[in-house]
Amino acid sequence: MSAKHVEIIPASGTEVLIPLNKLKKSPNNARKTPHSEAAIEGYAASIAAKGILQNLVVEPELDGEGAATGFYLVTIGEGRRLAQLLRVKRKEIKKTEPIRCIIDTANDPHEISLDENVTRENMHPADQFEAFRKLADERGYGAEEIAVRFGVTPHVVRQRLRLGAVSPKLMQLYRAGDLTLEQLIAFAITDDQARQESVYERLSYDRDACTIRRLLTETHVAATDRRARFVGLEAYIEAGGAILRDLFTEDRGGYLEDLALLDLLVTARLGREADALRAAEGWKWTEPRLDFPHAHGMRRTYPHPVELSAEDQTALQIAQSEFDELTEQHQTAEELPDEVDARFGELETQIEQLEAKRQAYDPGDVARGGAFVILNHDGTVRIERGFIRPEDDNPHAEAEPEGDARAPDEEGEGGDQTTRDGEGGEGENEEEEEEQKLSDTLVGDLTAHRTLGLRLNLSEQPDVAIVAITHALAAQIFYVGANAHVVGIQPVKTDLATHAAGIEDTPAGREWSDRHANWARQMPRDVARLWDFVVELDHDSRMALFAHCTALTINAVKLRFDLRPRALAAAGRLAGAVALDMTGYWRPTVPSFLGRVTKAVILEAVREGVSEEAAERLSGMKKAEMAAAAEQLLAATDWLPPLLRTAKSEHQVGAPNETQGHDFCSQAAE
Repeated sequence: MSAKHVEIIPASGTEVLIPLNKLKKSPNNARKTPHSEAAIEGYAASIAAKGILQNLVVEPELDGEGAATGFYLVTIGEGRRLAQLLRVKRKEIKKTEPIRCIIDTANDPHEISLDENVTRENMHPADQFEAFRKLADERGYGAEEIAVRFGVTPHVVRQRLRLGAVSPKLMQLYRAGDLTLEQLIAFAITDDQARQESVYERLSYDRDACTIRRLLTETHVAATDRRARFVGLEAYIEAGGAILRDLFTEDRGGYLEDLALLDLLVTARLGREADALRAAEGWKWTEPRLDFPHAHGMRRTYPHPVELSAEDQTALQIAQSEFDELTEQHQTAEELPDEVDARFGELETQIEQLEAKRQAYDPGDVARGGAFVILNHDGTVRIERGFIRPEDDNPHAEAEPEGDARAPDEEGEGGDQTTRDGEGGEGENEEEEEEQKLSDTLVGDLTAHRTLGLRLNLSEQPDVAIVAITHALAAQIFYVGANAHVVGIQPVKTDLATHAAGIEDTPAGREWSDRHANWARQMPRDVARLWDFVVELDHDSRMALFAHCTALTINAVKLRFDLRPRALAAAGRLAGAVALDMTGYWRPTVPSFLGRVTKAVILEAVREGVSEEAAERLSGMKKAEMAAAAEQLLAATDWLPPLLRTAKSEHQVGAPNETQGHDFCSQAAE
């Protein structure tokens, strides 16, 4: 009978090399929660770069009879053992790789395992940030190399390097507990330490991270700005511009630092767009503008319906027929083939271009008029055509009466005028000849009596009064300096774009602009024919024009020092009378509302629009994340801020007629 092999156990405290495949996890290890994959990756990367810096502590495994099995249980260092096993799996080392261990049979394995995880103190984050920075500065390691050596992503390394570059003064405040990590991260948006300290000195009681970040970027332009989107980040960088990146939040492209360069690029590109438009369409002038010049004081003309040429009409019919055939062929298809989808797009573009030719400007207006090339709020180009400067408007201006002043023009509020006053008719000339035989005093006396007679008769004929008011409003809204109205009503127009940036680019703004343009295209070129035009309209169309002109004068804008409480109260009653539902015109988004109010207001909106539970779920979020999440939650609701809500009215003046004026406006568009 052969003798049983006896494993010799080294003395406690001995350092030995044990093959990796002879090490096992100890059942006495106090850490029961498994190591995360990221932690194991980090250990593996560190060991691959620097070796095992701290020995494992092990005890021999004993069988049921108390004899050594030849395996060892890892009391301290289980994470390092798992990291080496990962390296075996990656074929970086063999499974018999020798591991330096310390034998410990004198202490309770569970207690020393617990001690290892409890009594140690982690490095202060500030020390870690500065240590990473030192590796980069003194050893020349890049983010990728540091990431490999410590088993983290290059992005994490760049974040720590950026934090390590924060002003030593602010870093010390962080160590002392006078700055939070969130505040330190906000300062790290820039590596300009002098600017960091300057902003810190400007902070009062409000040291919110958002405030810090805003102050540090107040001289920069966000990549989401319309100018940056118009020029493009690649073109800006190619021109030598620098971009500041926020490594800790979703910066949506960062912040452009060179504002002067950006404005130069915007101006140059808008200028090229304007030159191309002038060459293509033949306008006398085209003017690039960042914003629409609402106080331009010019008359505006609109295109009028024209017949398509025979060639264009044929091309339109062919394109429309092919479009209809494709639609019929694929009407049951859930998804269109790429080539068919592309062809649909080509045909739609072709049809739109040909349909656009149904409207054309008068060649004379093009020859003396111009267009503004404007940068939209979404970074696209907007073209506003048909403006005629005063000096180009009337070749016989010197013969006009001195009192024939121009009415103000407010584009965007429907205040564009189309045509100038025409020559007087035959009846007017006869009256002028008669007046020359009378004294001015007598003329005034007689016409005063006539005015009184008009007042008496008009007061008894409301239908004619509507004609007169509509004529007066249209004469001042659609014509410059005509002075063709006898009713003393003056439309006062408020430029909404001065109070709400980008309002003209919203769906509601474009709808109003299209509606006004439809009416403007139908106005007679000679204001002397305006009365007949209004009279000849059918009742519904006349009332629609009257409503449009009246609507243009509404001003329910509430300003901080506005002393119009009764007018604003009347606006509320008017909203009830017309059954105004702002959910059709406005939605609570981050740009429109949620990003411009406090967290408390956001939570109250979610509480009202969704539920108390939904608001509670958002309560722990940062402001930007909370606003984005609230936008998604409120999108499916009809929630509105109190200022946009309409109180229910028991005395509605009249049910809105959806077709009123629609037919005429549709015909105008055609």
